[in-house]
Amino acid sequence: MAFFTFPEDAHWNPRSEAVEFSVAIGGYEGTVRAPAEIFRRLLGGPATPEKCLEAYHLQRTRFERAVEAKLRRRELADDGNVELAGRDLRLVEAWAERDPD
Repeated sequence: MAFFTFPEDAHWNPRSEAVEFSVAIGGYEGTVRAPAEIFRRLLGGPATPEKCLEAYHLQRTRFERAVEAKLRRRELADDGNVELAGRDLRLVEAWAERDPD
C-alpha cells in the first residue's frame, strides 16, 4: 500500500494567485495549486495571501483528502500537477458525511 506524503512547504504563489504545496506518492511528486477563489468562498470575503495560507493550515486535512481523491482518479492538470477546485473540497465533505469513519 502506497502512502501519500505532504511536505510542510505550503506557500503563496503570486503568479498563479494560489496556495501551493507538494504531494508525493510512490514515484510521483507534484505540486498542488489551490486558487484564491477557493479561499474566497471558504472565508466568505476577500482572500489575502496571509488569510489563504491560514485557512489552508486550519483545513489542511480537508485539502489533503481532496488531493488524494484527485490522484486516485488520475485527475492531473496538463502540466502533471494537481489543480484543486471548490467542487473537490465539497466532494470530500460529502464523502465524510456519508462515512464519518
